[in-house]
Amino acid sequence: MGKLTGFLEIKCQGVSSLPPDERVSNYREFTFPPEDEVLTKQAARCMDCGIPFCHQGCPVHNIIPDWNDLVYRGQWRRALEVLHSTNNFPEFTGRICPAPCEESCTLNIINQPVTIKNIELSITEHGWREGWITPQPSQDKTGKTVAVVGSGPAGLACAQQLIRAGHEVTVFEKNGNPGGLLRYGIPDFKLEKHIVERRVDQMHDEGVTFRTNCHVGVDVLAVDLMAGFDAVVLSGGSEKPRDLEVPGRDLDGIHFAMPFLSQQNLRNEGKTITDSDTISAEGKHVVVIGGGDTGSDCIGTSNRQGALSVVQLEILAKPPEMEDKALIWPNWPLKLRTSSSHEEGCERDWSVATKRFEGKDGRVTGLEIIHLEWETDKDGRLTMKEVEGSATRLKADLILLAMGFLHPVEEGLLSDLGVGLDICSNVVADTDNYQTSLDKVFTAGDMRRGQSLVVWAIHEGRQCARAVDKYLMGRSDLSR
Repeated sequence: MGKLTGFLEIKCQGVSSLPPDERVSNYREFTFPPEDEVLTKQAARCMDCGIPFCHQGCPVHNIIPDWNDLVYRGQWRRALEVLHSTNNFPEFTGRICPAPCEESCTLNIINQPVTIKNIELSITEHGWREGWITPQPSQDKTGKTVAVVGSGPAGLACAQQLIRAGHEVTVFEKNGNPGGLLRYGIPDFKLEKHIVERRVDQMHDEGVTFRTNCHVGVDVLAVDLMAGFDAVVLSGGSEKPRDLEVPGRDLDGIHFAMPFLSQQNLRNEGKTITDSDTISAEGKHVVVIGGGDTGSDCIGTSNRQGALSVVQLEILAKPPEMEDKALIWPNWPLKLRTSSSHEEGCERDWSVATKRFEGKDGRVTGLEIIHLEWETDKDGRLTMKEVEGSATRLKADLILLAMGFLHPVEEGLLSDLGVGLDICSNVVADTDNYQTSLDKVFTAGDMRRGQSLVVWAIHEGRQCARAVDKYLMGRSDLSR
């Protein structure tokens, strides 16, 4: 694949970006993908390595060596076809996926992986520029109807596969526009919303019906949904946030991350947030509790809003700067990751627990924290112990809780349906049939597997679509 000696002759080259002090002045994307000529050389680095471990790392099983070879040979349109055969929305994953494929790349053994994510994005954008990405409506209609509840990446992927199989598909979305987390959770500086809109437009032209501002379980009853469609797909995501129940939690100025991020995305759309509901970091000392991607998004948004300072706290120990390749590769490694938002200005601290929130006149003014020691017990489990004398206080006018999500919201649709849940309160379904405990009801994405990556949601949406198609027709030609 690629040029046989390409990995020896060509150095790894990633994207360039605006410097931090320039990009925080707006909410636009700030990276500059390499020119096509550069990308063909980067694709030439893909080795004929016998076992393409990048396939193992990629949840949607992208045929990475094949489209790398096609890009190297300048066959961009064919590369797009191969890419779309496994991934409905490579422009999303090309922007926001953490690229587990690159961690699994054979060249990553020497920390110089093929720039798979950049090549994937460039293939897709090449296709949009050239007009190769067009609606693909089915010419053969089945007469079967499917309701997809939730228009995040799992719901969109499932709906697009089903409409192309000839079914009549209606997507229900409780918010004002389709996209779910892509639209209302991920900041614009990582994924501008016109990128989502053009895919939604494509799906609309393919025949998908979008019912927005329609909260299933509230505006549409579960019993009516069951009666009105031949199959129902639950793809509403994992939306129950993890809380931090310590003294002072009821103080004003302590918020979950998602409302904070969603509000800014709405402002960028031109929506007005009323003063009583506004969550803003402008002129404030911000503390973000939680060290994952959502916390990172809060940092980038806070800096753009004009925060005076930003501190990020993580309860787990600081990861190593570099993983042990001999022990970990080709699996996803635990190592220190510094995001673009961290580069823009943030103090980070690890092994920290919050003891209490402090306030004055009902509003938060700070928090008391204590450092932890992590130890492994005789059974191999990690345990934490407070470090005596390490308690300290941080000033804070705004505290954002970004500690992840527990499970889907049970109240409303799920409780009305009476669908089976697992011990984590996720909807029960296997990865063969994606069928819930109820006949004709299926589920995919975070609602089934728990909080995860966009790329996993796309994968499950595609697999679920095949399962629904087989349920309705007795067989399916859709790819998994």
